[in-house]
Amino acid sequence: MLRRTLLTLLAGTAGAASLDSQVLGAVENLRRRMDDTMVTATVSPAMLDQWEQSTNGFGRQYMNTPPLRLLCDVMLEFSAVRKALERRQPIDVQERLCRMAAQLAGLSGMIMIDLGDQRLARSFFRTGRTAADETGDRALRAWVTAREALVPLYYGDPREALTLAKKSRDLAGHTPCAARTMAPVVEARALAMLAGNNGARHEVVEQAKRALHRARAAFQQMSANDQEDAAFGYTERQLYFYQGDVLVKLGQTLEADVILEQALGKYSNEDLLDQTLIRFDRARCRLIEGDVEAALQMGQEALDMVDKEYRTELILKPAYELAKDIHAKYGDTPRLEAFREALQPGPLAVPPKLGEDIA
Repeated sequence: MLRRTLLTLLAGTAGAASLDSQVLGAVENLRRRMDDTMVTATVSPAMLDQWEQSTNGFGRQYMNTPPLRLLCDVMLEFSAVRKALERRQPIDVQERLCRMAAQLAGLSGMIMIDLGDQRLARSFFRTGRTAADETGDRALRAWVTAREALVPLYYGDPREALTLAKKSRDLAGHTPCAARTMAPVVEARALAMLAGNNGARHEVVEQAKRALHRARAAFQQMSANDQEDAAFGYTERQLYFYQGDVLVKLGQTLEADVILEQALGKYSNEDLLDQTLIRFDRARCRLIEGDVEAALQMGQEALDMVDKEYRTELILKPAYELAKDIHAKYGDTPRLEAFREALQPGPLAVPPKLGEDIA
């Protein structure tokens, strides 16, 4: 009816096109349909609340659940959120769904880092950035970017990690959030990795320490909830751990060992992933100091505490590197051979050959 009226007007016979009941009826019908579209959602508030609770729960489980099992749970929720986003939703519902999509995608990327799949990790973080952009939340966008920076950090490109960390810091701005703490920590870790091969080592070391100082200051401004969330926030124990990790990479073993020991004391029985990596950092301290036997003993103790279903690429990477460095400097020893035999990977980790650069 409206098309016919428009064609009549375009033909220049306006007198033949009158505002009759049929035209008014067509106009009113379109208005009602728009109302229905705007106010009708396919997701109830209760369902949204449930999905948000599940997403937060996955964050709490991240450090303590076998990664493949957690990935399956996250993907099921991710699929449900995706289906809801296929339909037009009210703006407030759409924003909540996009926030969950960004968090679930980011968490999936974190799991993929653990499992050693860099390609899928990057893909998930890219999806997370797209979803976060839809929310307009700078803190969320900064969180996804800071988490993405861990891909090159763990897999051999500290310069790219440094670039992403700075981008995350810029996105966060002055907003008190997890990324304001996380980004300078990643920056410090990347700088520490670069310090060994940089002629201006002293300057790089000072930059790393300044980044850690910024992280500690930002942590004090975070909300109490964010300070207790190891996945979507940043905890004090994580701050201690990564400060110690930076000092290990800088070769400052005495100070590093003290801080790492303090970090372990803050973990109690939770967050197995971090605790294992801390123990390997302490073993690295012993190796730097030349105590090979102590390094192997601490490495073995770290391995013994990890069941095979938790032995992912990320968990075993420092163990392989420890064995490789001992072999390169001291050659084969009976204790090293026993340690290498104990490096039985889980079902999702493939051990590299000795001497192979797994970074």
